[in-house]
Amino acid sequence: MGASGPLRGRHQAANRHAPIGARAMSNSRGARPSRLQSIEETLGSAPVAQALAWCIVGVAFGAPALGRVIGVPGLTAMLVTLAIGSIVVLVARRRFLDWHGLLPLSILAFIIWCAISAAWSGYPADTLEGLFTLTVYAFLGLTVALTRDLIQIVRTTGGVLRVLLSASLLLEVASGVIFDRPIGFLGVEGLLASGGPIQGLFETRNLLGMVTSIALVTFIIEWRTRSVPKPVAQYSVAIALLCLIFSGSPVTLIVVVILGVASLALYGLRRARPDARRVFQVALLAAGSLSLVIAYATRTRIIDLLNAGSEFEVRYRLWLSVWNFIQIHPLEGWGWAGSWPLGEAPYNYIIWTVGREHISALNAFLDVYLQVGLVGIFSFILLCGFAFLRSWLLASNKRSTVYVWPALVLVALLATGMSESFLLDESGWLLLVICAVKGSQGMSWRSRLPEKPPPPRAPGASHPESLA
Repeated sequence: MGASGPLRGRHQAANRHAPIGARAMSNSRGARPSRLQSIEETLGSAPVAQALAWCIVGVAFGAPALGRVIGVPGLTAMLVTLAIGSIVVLVARRRFLDWHGLLPLSILAFIIWCAISAAWSGYPADTLEGLFTLTVYAFLGLTVALTRDLIQIVRTTGGVLRVLLSASLLLEVASGVIFDRPIGFLGVEGLLASGGPIQGLFETRNLLGMVTSIALVTFIIEWRTRSVPKPVAQYSVAIALLCLIFSGSPVTLIVVVILGVASLALYGLRRARPDARRVFQVALLAAGSLSLVIAYATRTRIIDLLNAGSEFEVRYRLWLSVWNFIQIHPLEGWGWAGSWPLGEAPYNYIIWTVGREHISALNAFLDVYLQVGLVGIFSFILLCGFAFLRSWLLASNKRSTVYVWPALVLVALLATGMSESFLLDESGWLLLVICAVKGSQGMSWRSRLPEKPPPPRAPGASHPESLA
């Protein structure tokens, strides 16, 4: 029999004063989260997003070694798996993502034009393969930029590079000092005992140098923002400096000098009065433009001064040969390929002319111009220009030190892009997309358009402005 009168009243009063958790337990079973909701919450959680970001950045930077160990099919399978995982995480975290101004239009325009170039490419299979790599890394970079705050991206990149550079030095010590023999399947030549050059897990000394310059920027930002304990930061900087010295890369030497100048310029800008920053920016722009004009006018003399083992002379001959073939199809290019398909025209003729095998033009901008013509290089320069301008202005005006990271990373990437093509592939392209998306989120013209209220803060997210 049901309770009556005062008994029912006492029961209802007790239920009203019961804890919320107890009342929830007494509700119907249908009020509990479904198993599908629980899975979605797990996939959208901060630890899953963090693990995915670690895997993406790790595969991008470790791609040269992974390709040697598991081959191109294995690396492709890893990229497809990461892309599927990214889709799942983005769907699970859709309520927490800021989709306003999602992707810089310059990135989209460049990828679309590369895809259109398949219509006139003389090597369609290689074009499709190159498009796959370009698109997948762009999507993975977009995922990292959307699911991680800037300081979290810095921590992830720092953690990955700490592991890879430490492993590279350990392998070089084992190969060049302990066993005194190369590790062929990883491309480690074992020249550490003779002072280098070393390449570690990155196949070439120039790639190791580029990665080390980015690592040095990342480790110093970690140190300044106190993202890692001080001993870890000191160890990281020491490892980066050792790799930088033993890589023996003349390209990296120039990049480090440019990074030093850019760091000093940002240091001055960030401490200048707001009303004086615009004048300083204009002065820096004028000085930078003048430096480029002088460098171009005296390029022969610079090549003579920096000629280490004829490395710059080889580049100069290669660039001249590439330029000659650019003139044949200046508007549309020969078709996107990414890394050169060596058996196809015009790349086989370029290699024959230079007398040395190359898989790129050793210049990202010439490579783009050769493969996708004037339209492609215009969209690529827009992409790099907008990414750098937005990142530089954010680094100049934002209080938090973490905003310096995208600006200096782009300085390293663009400076390296003048003498290598790493900017178009794997870790270089991934970082370019991440920095472009982060810059677009902070300064896109689309931010002035009407938009919905900002999404709720994702679980485990931090705010860069809270960091010193």
